[in-house]
Amino acid sequence: MARRLRIKWENGENVTARLAVPAAESGHGILLAHGAGAGQDHEFMVTLRDALAARGLAVMTFNYAYTEAGRRTPDRAARLLAVHRAAADRLRTYCDEVVLAGKSMGGRIASHLAGDEGWPAAALVYYGYPLVALGKGKPRDTAQLQKIAVPQLFFAGTRDRLGPPDLILGLSEQLASAAVVVVEGGDHSFKVPKALGVTHGDVIKQLAGDTADWLR
Repeated sequence: MARRLRIKWENGENVTARLAVPAAESGHGILLAHGAGAGQDHEFMVTLRDALAARGLAVMTFNYAYTEAGRRTPDRAARLLAVHRAAADRLRTYCDEVVLAGKSMGGRIASHLAGDEGWPAAALVYYGYPLVALGKGKPRDTAQLQKIAVPQLFFAGTRDRLGPPDLILGLSEQLASAAVVVVEGGDHSFKVPKALGVTHGDVIKQLAGDTADWLR
């Protein structure tokens, strides 16, 4: 379902992107950034991208430079932001307005792009915002989120240790315009116990449905 693109981001370097549903001359597009541990071709990313596209939304995913190079350790923030900015600028050539969305780290970098750098996003969507860094006890600094005036949507699983719903709900109350969707049984990857009787794919499709409803 996705068209393959190449995005120049710095000094002639390129990363791969995939655009699902060719964007019309006007309308919203969603830039969906991957998390720290897996690239844009991970099952979660592909399923979510296609589910959003099935709801009539133009969606573009991309690889950060370290992922494109086959490395596992994320780059420093400046390099992540440079790639993210280039991808957002590219998607804006297809759409009038861009929603910055991301899984875990991808959502956090999107928030810095919009909050610290003022990139003109129409809204932001976080699929498992990593409020508490792995192995840390205290929440991260969220000053960049306070600077964002456009609406923000957080998805938080009840078993997510990096973004516990109580902390995410408390954070949302400090923001100008924020909503939280709590995913029952979901961990940081939104996997749920078998006892709930739903598949991981079902949960991801529900994330897409809730996102599309919220954007409307």
